[in-house]
Amino acid sequence: MYLLKTDGWYLERLIYFMGGVVTLVSVVLVLLHSIYWLVLTALVGLSLLVFGLTGFCISANLLYSLGAKPRLAKSDN
Repeated sequence: MYLLKTDGWYLERLIYFMGGVVTLVSVVLVLLHSIYWLVLTALVGLSLLVFGLTGFCISANLLYSLGAKPRLAKSDN
């Protein structure tokens, strides 16, 4: 079984957390306000697909610029 390290709030963990929070908020907004909030859920899903396929993530860039550090440092090889 794979368990994500929870010894700190590093960049990769924050991305998962942020995606989950935005998805749950959009579901609540769908239930309380309008079905059109599902667009937000779709955007989160699209963002995760782009991140998985290309490695580019707008949220990661934003969090990194705010000071979040990646768990694994980039090697110079």
